[in-house]
Amino acid sequence: MTTAGLFDLTGKTAFVTGAGSGLGFAMAECFAENGAKVVLAELNRTNLDAALAKLADRGFTCDGRIVDAAHSKQIESAMDCTRKEFGALDIVVANAGISAGPGPMTDIGTIENVAPERWREVLDINLSGVFSTIQCAARHMKAQRSGRIIVTASTAGFRGDPMVGYAYAATKAAVVNLVRQAAMDLARFDVHINAIAPGPFRTSIGGGRMRQSETESAFAETLPLGRIGNPDEIKGAALLLASKASSFMTGAIIPVDGGALSW
Repeated sequence: MTTAGLFDLTGKTAFVTGAGSGLGFAMAECFAENGAKVVLAELNRTNLDAALAKLADRGFTCDGRIVDAAHSKQIESAMDCTRKEFGALDIVVANAGISAGPGPMTDIGTIENVAPERWREVLDINLSGVFSTIQCAARHMKAQRSGRIIVTASTAGFRGDPMVGYAYAATKAAVVNLVRQAAMDLARFDVHINAIAPGPFRTSIGGGRMRQSETESAFAETLPLGRIGNPDEIKGAALLLASKASSFMTGAIIPVDGGALSW
């Protein structure tokens, strides 16, 4: 096989949560660009319709599903429909996630000000939602004895981060070990699970605060590269983990972070 063939996804079926914008959309677009049939799972109907229209304008015919990642039955139903329609479930990306709000270096982000309802909401989506997505994917992939699962973790899962909220840091740390635990479980079925740990990217998370110049500048100052990432810059790592190029990788966490974890 040629090197280019290692990254060919022709004939593969991919299912991506949180795919209506940001990193999820970039990964879905990447898979379509490389030949995969892609199903976009997204809670926000407006974002989903806009994402599907963008892909259609580029000549890609993709499917969409309205899915709340906090509800395991919705994830299960959407994934079952995808498997039934396309005959296989080759790539699943557990990407859906939300911000926990300001970090502990702000007056409202200190530990005594963390609202219990916000804590539960972030855990429901960022941790339980990821677990449910992995669990549903595993059922299908173990049966077919093949598959790639990709999880969106975060550099905040590796260290304290003054720029993110408590629940976000806690859930992303848990997700890192969840991936490693699942890798041991699924390897004997030739199901590979790996994660990407993004640093700060220009996305709509946190109500779009990452697109605000003040916030962007604050994050950029923490990075060796001196800038935050563009969503397209996640595509290389996503394609690697979705393709044959990662055939000897499982349980890995790949930082795509502008050098954040280097200091």
